[in-house]
Amino acid sequence: MDTNDVINFFREKGLKVTSQRLAICTFILSRKDHPTAEQIYQELRNEYPTISLGTIYKTLHLLQELGLIQELGFNEGSVRYDPDMELHINMVCSKCGKISDYKAENVEKLWSAIISDLGFKPKGQRIDIYFECNDCK
Repeated sequence: MDTNDVINFFREKGLKVTSQRLAICTFILSRKDHPTAEQIYQELRNEYPTISLGTIYKTLHLLQELGLIQELGFNEGSVRYDPDMELHINMVCSKCGKISDYKAENVEKLWSAIISDLGFKPKGQRIDIYFECNDCK
């Protein structure tokens, strides 16, 4: 989703498009690294000195409600945000916490079979695999 898509999407939903909200949306929706709210804050605060962590959390919560991102909570209490709403596996390094996405046709086939067996369409899914990344080995 580019900036114009975000603006149009928000306007269609009757939501305000502020410069800070737009910056947060553009930032998170362009990421592949599953950032935390604090990381987003650190990245945006130089360009938007009046931005608050509260604004970031509210915007992330809104994006989650709108189905544009997924919140990934972990046992140690950290929360990361994933803009990829398509079926994939989160590959999580158990040492450094780095997350990368794994997509494969066989995952989609397996997921289709699971949904067929369940007899209903789930509202969402999350599959995490923990391992040690090459940097941590």
